[in-house]
Amino acid sequence: MKKQRPVNLQINTISFPPAAVSSLLHRVTGVALFFALLFVIGAWACSLSSPEGYACVQELLAGWIGKIIAIGTLSALSYHVLGGLRHMVMDLGYWEELESGNNSAKAIIVLWVVLTVLLGVSLW
Repeated sequence: MKKQRPVNLQINTISFPPAAVSSLLHRVTGVALFFALLFVIGAWACSLSSPEGYACVQELLAGWIGKIIAIGTLSALSYHVLGGLRHMVMDLGYWEELESGNNSAKAIIVLWVVLTVLLGVSLW
């Protein structure tokens, strides 16, 4: 028996459907939120340790690094919530077909980009 399977070793040539991209983004934003939570807990502990610690955290969050962290965290949170709502609607039996699933994934991604831009403009 010959095992001649197609092998594609070029990752950049693989084209994922929108539903797969949406699912991957939902997982990635979940991991990003975990690490953002570690930063938030660390900043909270530092700010409660002393008045100097509070001033240090306040200065960090007022700078450009703090703004980037805040925008990234809110962006991950917004996508994760939108993706979670999409999955809940799918659990109710809607958007399970191929076309409607891909269309809902595209809509969620577009809405996420718009929300991220709006959050970025309002925070900066």
